[in-house]
Amino acid sequence: MYKAYSNLSPAVTSTTANRDWSAAPAKAAASPMISITGAQQNELLRALSRTDLERLFCQLELVALPAGKHLFDFGDKIEFTYFPTNAIVSLLYVMEDGATTEIAVVGREGVAGVTLYEAERATCTAVVQSAGYGYRLKTAFLREVFNEGGALAQLLMRYTSAMFAQMAQNVVGGRHCSIEQKLCRWLLDRLDRSLSNELKVTQDTMANMLGVRRESITVTARKLQDEGLIQYRRGTVEVLDRAGLEVAAGNCYKAARAGFEQFRSSISAYN
Repeated sequence: MYKAYSNLSPAVTSTTANRDWSAAPAKAAASPMISITGAQQNELLRALSRTDLERLFCQLELVALPAGKHLFDFGDKIEFTYFPTNAIVSLLYVMEDGATTEIAVVGREGVAGVTLYEAERATCTAVVQSAGYGYRLKTAFLREVFNEGGALAQLLMRYTSAMFAQMAQNVVGGRHCSIEQKLCRWLLDRLDRSLSNELKVTQDTMANMLGVRRESITVTARKLQDEGLIQYRRGTVEVLDRAGLEVAAGNCYKAARAGFEQFRSSISAYN
């Protein structure tokens, strides 16, 4: 349990629920409190100095991110920027017929929904894939801070560079990698952003994200399980041999990982 979550308001008891509120005006529900420790569960926020991070507190808000929640859709004016802590967000391109393709994934290492000019609109759809929590910040305020320069602006530019590497890898992988390599890379991308070796995901989801048939995922997942790399149960994939999974992914994973390793090395200078 994250420390930041310990300040959430307790559940309403039956005694409270039956109380006659007509004698007094209702009070607005208190927003969850935030803390330095809680915000630093996001790597990008952790790279900021305490002074820089505290400056964001007037606009920073702790929010629950349930699976399936749309943070924004293609064409939307993005109101909030999200810094996940233990949630994983999938950035998708949705076709007119409803078919989807994942173009990137965001977890506790980064941020989703950065807009650096007022008229900017979302160029993809952001959907929470693994439930958890995160911190959100009004994009208008983020733009003000970014335009001042300083550490946050530098970090966002470095993160954007790492995201480009991930997107480029997805484009190349989609054209030149086998289904087995793409599935291994997809699982590793989530493992990099997960707090455990277990991933809550269905075969339908994996097929939709990779743009392949479900039957192809079934055959490939069974092969990986037979090789001792993963164990698949209904709705859950447990990675048993990460090193072996990386070998199976090959170049389909290496470039994107290298981009984020460079990003993590660069932000260590801010700590």
